[in-house]
Amino acid sequence: MPADENAERPEDVTVKDPVAVPGADGRPRRGTRRFPLFTRDTARPEGGGRAAPGGAPAPARQWPILSVLIVVGLGLFLTALDVFRLGTLLIGIALLAGAALRWTLPDVGMLAVRSRFTDIATYGVLGGAISLLALMAQPDPWLEIPFLSDTLHFTVSQ
Repeated sequence: MPADENAERPEDVTVKDPVAVPGADGRPRRGTRRFPLFTRDTARPEGGGRAAPGGAPAPARQWPILSVLIVVGLGLFLTALDVFRLGTLLIGIALLAGAALRWTLPDVGMLAVRSRFTDIATYGVLGGAISLLALMAQPDPWLEIPFLSDTLHFTVSQ
């Protein structure tokens, strides 16, 4: 017999180990440890599980994101009513609360978008920046940072 007749053909291989992957025809074929060329699925972020048991109604399962969105909506509503400083401060506080929820709770549902560190950093930096800018808004700022006003004075007057 020729040597190539004894060789296993890829379609006749029965793979029973855990690295077997289904082929195009659905039959198992020998897998590879390389990353796939095209990603077909994404993993849920850490902490992306339900915040309440599966039997609870949908709003109860997603209470962390709903609470942040309700406070942001209230802040946008106040901003639309010409209560600018309080509205934007409320938006910043809501984002900071989202960062705190993401840090403290193990499962936050849809509030988890990326990794825990990235979510906390994103919510925290944006919430802090919005809150700081709301406190420094003119006229009559609630917070004055001397080196920032000096920087503005030197850039505008010269």
